[in-house]
Amino acid sequence: MLDGADRGTPKEEPVPPEPISYVWSLPRAKALQPEVLVAYQMNGRDLPRDHGFPVRAIVPGHYGMASVKWLTGIRAVREPFHGYWQTSDYAYWASMDGHPVRRALGEMNLKSEIARPRVYETLAPNRIYTVSGAAWAGETDVAEIAVSTDGGQTWAEAEFLDPVRRHAWRRWKFDWLTPKKPGQYTLLARANDAGGAIQPDKHDQNYGVYVINHSLPIEVFVDDPEGP
Repeated sequence: MLDGADRGTPKEEPVPPEPISYVWSLPRAKALQPEVLVAYQMNGRDLPRDHGFPVRAIVPGHYGMASVKWLTGIRAVREPFHGYWQTSDYAYWASMDGHPVRRALGEMNLKSEIARPRVYETLAPNRIYTVSGAAWAGETDVAEIAVSTDGGQTWAEAEFLDPVRRHAWRRWKFDWLTPKKPGQYTLLARANDAGGAIQPDKHDQNYGVYVINHSLPIEVFVDDPEGP
């Protein structure tokens, strides 16, 4: 269990009867991995206050709520910890023996995202335009990346710019010959990981407002900026 110094009363229902501290738990197998750190410096300097001074946890491969800031203590427990943040807030619905149960968010799900072009950007027709972005995963490696320029009807392989590095983004690019015909076009990116998993095309409602890892459309316009 990782104890943080921040304390207060959540505003969303269900509201606990008294103020609570931020406490997050990790499975022992993950906590003992060499990449999990207690950090006191960033880029050679003491941690800034907003980044968790004086010490914080760093848990690569898991969602950010596991990297507890303003760390005050670490406790080893014999049973899984089911605190407020693991059940009422940073949690999702799963099924056990046919019954719904709440489980804490943990390993990051596979995701890719387009950084260029911007939403509703206007591109010149019949030109090579480099679409670019990044892909990442939790405890596995991103192995493939594909791009669609027609709203998911067809896909083409994109090129990685970075080698595989554990827990690191892999940047990618795709050279697109923009259509001659002016109009609105929908771009999508989709990643595969080393285990064969494919980035989903829809959000899993069991995660509520968390784990937005489905392919997000980027709408662009193709038009001649000089006009007729």
